[in-house]
Amino acid sequence: MKTAKPKKQRRKMYQAPLHERYRRFSSPLSSELRTSHNTRSVPVRTGDTVRIMRGDYKGFEGKVTGVDREKYRIFVEGVTRDKVDGTTISVPIHPSKVMITRLNLDDKWRAEALKRKSAGKEAELPKKEPEKPPEEEVKLKPPAKQRKRKKKERESGVKSEES
Repeated sequence: MKTAKPKKQRRKMYQAPLHERYRRFSSPLSSELRTSHNTRSVPVRTGDTVRIMRGDYKGFEGKVTGVDREKYRIFVEGVTRDKVDGTTISVPIHPSKVMITRLNLDDKWRAEALKRKSAGKEAELPKKEPEKPPEEEVKLKPPAKQRKRKKKERESGVKSEES
C-alpha cells in the first residue's frame, strides 16, 4: 500500500474490489512446493490442500472448500464447530494463517502463471562464480597522518626524520 496511515490502509482493504482482494488471499507454500515452483506464496483457491498454522485448529490439514473474498476468510474441509441448536458450521480462517501443502492445478491459467513465475525467477538468479583463492597479502591503508607525511616526502624528495 502507498500510505502509512492505518486508517487509510483499513479503508482500502475493506473497500477493495474483488479482483484486488484476490491478491491479498496469498498464503505461503510448503518448502517442497517453494523449491519446485520457485515462489514463496500464491493465492489460495478452492481445492488446494492447506495446513492450519495458527489458532485452535493448528496442525489440522484439509482441502479448501470455500473462499469468501468479502470477509477475507477461507473454509477448510473438516474444520467445523457445533452450534447450540446442534447444527454444524464451517469455521472461517484467514488465509495468512495457513500454509499450502498441495496445489490444485486443474486450472490451466494457474499452472501457466506458476510456470511463468518460476521461469522468471530462475533467470533472475545470479550464476555462482567459482571461488577465488584468498590473496596472500592484504594491503591496508595507512592512517591519515602517515599518508600525508608520505605525500609530502614524495613532493619534496626528502625523507622525514620521524620514520
